[in-house]
Formats: sequence, structure tokens, C-alpha cells
Amino acid sequence: MFKNWSQTLLQAIAFLPALTLAQSVFAHVIVGNNGAYTQEDWTKDIILASSFGIDAFVLNIGTPFEGTTATQLSYAYLAANSLINSGQGDFKLLISFDYLGGTAGPWTPADIELILKAYGPKKSYFKVDGKPFVSTFEGTTSDQVNAWPGIRSALQSSVGEIYLVPCWTSLGPTGFDASLVDGAFSWDMWPNGPTDVNTLSDQTWQTTMKSSSKTFMMGVSPWFYTNLPQYHKAWVWRGDNAWSLRWNQTLTLLPQFVEIVTWNDYGEAHYIGPILNNSGIPTGAETYVKNYPHEAWLQTLPFQISAYKHAYYNKNNNNNHPAPIIPSNKIIYWYRTTPAATSSSSSSSSTTTNVVGNNAQSPTNPNGYQQEYPLEEILQDEVFAIVLAKEAGSATITIGSSTSAYYVVAGMNFFSKPWQGNTGMVKVAMLGGRIEGSGVEILERPRDGVENFNAWVGCAGECSGRPSGRVPPI
Repeated sequence: MFKNWSQTLLQAIAFLPALTLAQSVFAHVIVGNNGAYTQEDWTKDIILASSFGIDAFVLNIGTPFEGTTATQLSYAYLAANSLINSGQGDFKLLISFDYLGGTAGPWTPADIELILKAYGPKKSYFKVDGKPFVSTFEGTTSDQVNAWPGIRSALQSSVGEIYLVPCWTSLGPTGFDASLVDGAFSWDMWPNGPTDVNTLSDQTWQTTMKSSSKTFMMGVSPWFYTNLPQYHKAWVWRGDNAWSLRWNQTLTLLPQFVEIVTWNDYGEAHYIGPILNNSGIPTGAETYVKNYPHEAWLQTLPFQISAYKHAYYNKNNNNNHPAPIIPSNKIIYWYRTTPAATSSSSSSSSTTTNVVGNNAQSPTNPNGYQQEYPLEEILQDEVFAIVLAKEAGSATITIGSSTSAYYVVAGMNFFSKPWQGNTGMVKVAMLGGRIEGSGVEILERPRDGVENFNAWVGCAGECSGRPSGRVPPI
């Protein structure tokens, strides 16, 4: 499987309708997972994210606004303000009120007003035309939705207008009065069933919002796997090629905003940030997060974000953002470490791990709503790779004793190698072996009987921010 991004970029630039609002790329941060962070930790994360082209963190917070949540929000803004005041970039933060993730019930208007009065005016708060950008995760009861005019009014004297882009995905794009919002964010960024993610839902949201002169924020996520019985969550969606495909889709839709999901949600295995000693990995998720780094996915972002912004600006007859370039050669590669079929006890996806293919109902996943599929249909047993090449050449992927070669053009390339029953060490190379790296081995069956549907992600070449080449075994 081979994909040349350079050609796709040119096609996107040629055909898409003009948009009017400048774009930005955010990364979703679960503040509750940073409970042990210091201000210095926030500073490091901000510098890292900024160095790879991310414009702001979306700070997801749940109730109550006290203790860890209040402390970490303060640390985050102190870190961001300090960097801006010292001339170290212009990275911003914005707040997303999670109505489902707190321990003290959903957010109340009074608490939302209190927080936005404290943080909305700050220099480091992300704003659109001077208006603090505010988001949510759900908050979709009639009372919650219709509370926003009152919240806006209460903030007028101290904060001014806000720019509200909630995630009300469960209502659908026509399930609320668009006059209440300035835009919408859709959580539909993973596929339903044994298929690749598509843009049908995104297109519906974008078209509906545009008809009311509202903006659309598109979600991009590299993976999804969760096995947290205490939260009644245990399923896997197809991720596989999503980190390449989903960014490719931003070139087709050109949304005003892109939100990467996520920086640090370890429980759902779609983190792209580092796993630190004080990272708040949920109990039970350690078994599938420990020794499964994802930070190498950051390596592709400068090109992907630049391609998106260049195409967006080009469509607005504005050449302020240069075309993307490849400053160094590297291979970013990822894969699971055991075949999906070894996890199934029969042709159905009932497994001893309680994990189901798709968000389907099961004893451990009672709130599932999708059709169940065998895990081996949902998941693709392949090694996936993005090659960033300064010039045309070749690259190889090796699984055990099986090697496949691929032609690469100058630019960004995507391809994958099916396992086809091969196991053993995974190796990648390009430029005749001048760049090479190896990842953890693929096993016939899970080590120690512990199933894991998370991805291991590596980088070979000039990989800033993380070591390249050989890695320790799991």
C-alpha cells in the first residue's frame, strides 16, 4: 500500500472552495491525567508541542474546580504566560468543559463563568478576533445547551464576547440552534466497523455549520483502544492508517480548526505526547501503555500541519504560509505486536480480555451501540510507515526474515507491509541503509498471555525530541 502526499496536496489545493477564517491546530489535553505535574512539566510539554507546529492545547477539565484541576490549570497558564513574556514563542491554551468526565456532576454556569473570568483575559488564552475560544465535551441536555446565552451575558463586562465551539456530537449537526454557538467540534474521527475512517460525518457538520456562517473544527486521532472495566469501556476501533489518512482528509475538507485527539489520553491509547514518570495513566491502562511510546508520531506533524495550512491559505488567495518542506530524512513506523486473530476464541470477537471489535455491547462494555465485528476484521496486521524524504529513493520494511522494498518520492510517503504470518524483529531502512532503525518484535501470541491492541511507534533518522534507531525490548 503506497500513498504520495505531494500529489494529494496539489489536488487539494486545486479543487476546494474558499474559506474565510484563519486556521489553527490544537492538541487535546486531559488535565486530570497531569495531576502530578509541576509548572516546569507544563513548560516542557508546551515547548515540545510548539516545536512540532501545534498552536495551542485544549485543556479538558471536569468538575469540581478545586484541588488538582484548579492547581494544574494555574500551572498551565503560568507556564504559557511565562514563555510568551520571555519571548519564547506564542503558544496558547484554551479550555474545554467536560460535562461527563468530572467527579462532581456536570459543569454549572456559575463555575464556567468563574473560570473564564479568571483565565479568559490572559495573554496566553487562545482567542479568535479577541474572543476567548471556549469548547466542551458534551453538555447536551436542554438546560445545559440553553445556558450559554446567560453565560455569555454574565461574561460580557469582564471578559467580553466568547467564541464558543462545543462538542455536541451526540445531538448531531442539526440537533441544536446554531445561533447559540460560533462553531462546532465533532468527535466522529474513528470508523464504524472494518473500514477506514471517512469524512461523511465531517462533511455534514461542516456544511451545516457553514450554512449558518459558523466554523467547523475537525478531529484527527491516530488510534483508539481502551480496556478499562472500571469505567465500563473495553473496545477497539480501527486506527492502523489513521495518522496518515486523517491528515490527508484535512486537505480535502480544509476545516477552520483541527484538534488532535489527544496529547495524553492514555486510557484510550490515542496519546501523541511523551509518557513521563509522573504521567497520570489510569489504573489498568498501564498494561497496554507502558513501553508503548507514541511520541514518534510528533515527527510527522511539521509537514502535515504545514501542508494543511498552506492549502488553507492558498484557497483564501493568501500566500503567507509557505509550502511544506522536508528538512531531514526519517521513517516513522507503527504496529501492534501480536496478530489480532490470536485474540479470538472463535469467529466471533468474544475474547478473554473482554475487548470487542467496535463499540459494541458486552458485559464489560454495556453502553456499546455499534455492531460487533471480529477483532481480526477490525484490525489490520500490518506495519505502517510514513517516510519523509528529501529526495527520491527507496525504503524497506523487514519483519523477521521477510523484507519488502518501496519507492519513495521527495516529500511525504505512506505505505504498509502486511505481516502475512511473519513474526520477529521489525526493521526499517532508507537511503541504502544510511538510515535504519528497529522496533520491538512481533510475536505469535501475547507475551505472558496479556493482550494489547495498542500501537508501538518508532522513528529512524533525524528524529528530534526522541532517540532514533534501536530500542529496548518490551
